[in-house]
Amino acid sequence: MEIKVLGPLTAEERGISVVPSAAKPRQILAVLAFQAGRVVTVSTLMEEIWGEAVPRSAATTLQTYILQLRRKIAAALPEHAERGAKDVLVTRHGGYLLDMPPGQVDAQEYEQCASAGRAAFDARDDAAASELLSTALGMWRGPALVDVRVGRVLELEVLRIDQDRLAVLERRIAADLRLARHSELVPELTVLTARYPMHENFCALLMLAAYRSGSAWRALQAFQQLRTTLIEELGLEPSPRLQRLHQSVLAGDPALDLEAGDSVTAAADVARRGRRPAGGTVGRLPARAQSR
Repeated sequence: MEIKVLGPLTAEERGISVVPSAAKPRQILAVLAFQAGRVVTVSTLMEEIWGEAVPRSAATTLQTYILQLRRKIAAALPEHAERGAKDVLVTRHGGYLLDMPPGQVDAQEYEQCASAGRAAFDARDDAAASELLSTALGMWRGPALVDVRVGRVLELEVLRIDQDRLAVLERRIAADLRLARHSELVPELTVLTARYPMHENFCALLMLAAYRSGSAWRALQAFQQLRTTLIEELGLEPSPRLQRLHQSVLAGDPALDLEAGDSVTAAADVARRGRRPAGGTVGRLPARAQSR
């Protein structure tokens, strides 16, 4: 059975869908899929479905939902399958476990691929990092569980993986910057800064890509747009390190050039050395996550 949660919820066996139409069993399937291979306690499932308003009949009702899921799974399995529905959706002491072979849940595949991409990035194998992180991002088909009503448990799972997706995207762009693909990145980063107008990392990456592409004016414009948005929305100035990046662009700091530093980390390197070229140093790229 193959389950996908990075977009609309799908779960298929031999092309036959096992996704329930009712909202609560769909929630249960989604929780079990995110935790595939691990026991999900009854209390966790109850919290997802009912929150604090758990009815007296909750235990019986939950068992009914599990039975409905098993019937859907059984109907999709081959007639003489080695494993039955109870072997796929397993009862464990105090909870339930979705027993899935490796590679059958897209969220787990995404996290494994993203982890490999991060390791390649840290090892400065930027070509491999860019490819792996791009592959991980390509597994997304839209917002996670876009067609599932989420309770407390799923809300946190979706928030976590959405934030991770943004972090993976940032690192993939940083790898591409280290590969001197700055001109190709400017259009993508222009869209990202428009979509996330208060995301300082995307702004900083756009500033570096634009500067290295010979468009210092675009880098300065990106900073001013971010600054205006932060002041209007939050009454805050950009972070000190982003302001130092701005000053370095104004000064034409050689550390921003690919020759002086082979990646986005060149900016942080200048800050650590304590250089202050013409009014500032270049600093880190602070992250800001966006909730679903």
